[in-house]
Amino acid sequence: MKPYGRTEPPESSIYLCAPVNALVEGIYEENIHLGEILKHGDFGLGTFDDLDGEMLILDGHCYQINSDGKVIEVDEKVLTPFAAVTFYTPGNHYEIVKETPYVKFLQWLNGLLPSPNLFYAIRIEGEFAHIKVRSVPKQANYRPLSDIAHDQVVFGFDTVKGTLAGFFTPDFLSSLSVPGMHLHFLSEDHQHGGHLLECVPQKVRVGIQLINKMELSLPMTRDYMKWDFHRDIRQDLDKVEK
Repeated sequence: MKPYGRTEPPESSIYLCAPVNALVEGIYEENIHLGEILKHGDFGLGTFDDLDGEMLILDGHCYQINSDGKVIEVDEKVLTPFAAVTFYTPGNHYEIVKETPYVKFLQWLNGLLPSPNLFYAIRIEGEFAHIKVRSVPKQANYRPLSDIAHDQVVFGFDTVKGTLAGFFTPDFLSSLSVPGMHLHFLSEDHQHGGHLLECVPQKVRVGIQLINKMELSLPMTRDYMKWDFHRDIRQDLDKVEK
């Protein structure tokens, strides 16, 4: 399948307001203002202080997807312990025009990436025969993220239009950002969404931005500065994100 549009994307950067390992360990109150995040990008994802729902940033607007699956647009005063953003400028676009099972779709999507050792911003817009997402209720600080997997609320939607957006992160950077494909969903009417678990695309357009630079902020909170991060978090991430 041939791409259309620009074939050589410009140099671009991803900004992480904190490493994801802090979130996995249960540090949910880094108190970073969304306004600061938006200085670094108009596209991305993350969560909110106290793990209060899923975050999706599209076209400079930030949406909070609560544990009931409902969506609200939030202002720049909200706080986050983790977010990843970029200024979205896709280099190539691709299309799927027939219903495709999730496993096959994921294989196809990964096959579009020229290297597994770079970041990519990915935006998928169109029609889905089915989509399965989840969100989580507000949590107490210090509860390990792997324990919270039991509390996640799962939603399924059939014949829905909307946008998937997020990033691909190389495996060797798993302490900084969620490795592999990490996508959040927002329905076209902005009424539903969540963290993607699986989907069956029907007719979608995929935009991919290659990212070869990273900017990382390390929190200056007491929790972060005193924490022991020697533990391997990969199994916990697999449990929570898949």
